[in-house]
Amino acid sequence: MGATTCQQVRVSVSQTGDCFDCATNESLLAGMLRLGRKGIPAGCVNGGCGVCKVRIVEGAVQSLGPVSRAHVSTEEEANGYTLACRVAPTQAVCLEVAARLRKPFLGGATSVAQRPAT
Repeated sequence: MGATTCQQVRVSVSQTGDCFDCATNESLLAGMLRLGRKGIPAGCVNGGCGVCKVRIVEGAVQSLGPVSRAHVSTEEEANGYTLACRVAPTQAVCLEVAARLRKPFLGGATSVAQRPAT
């Protein structure tokens, strides 16, 4: 048998308290979706839309591929932001969902009403 084993680590979503186990060779988003969880918003699942933007609060991740600068700036990346579909955990992770948990087409009027008057 091969010496490569897939370790599972615990991932928690700080805003919701949701927790799930994720393999160290799969993306944070894939791990969540595999278990049928809904803590991290999912869109295209391959880095093109930016919907799964998160901030790593505790723990560590490794890159599974490039992160689009259209969705995560170098400054944001330096502050722990990344796309959940483009990173895998290397140890237990606590993350914050950066995107709104509400779909834009469901809360559009609320978003407009919250803008400061000009």
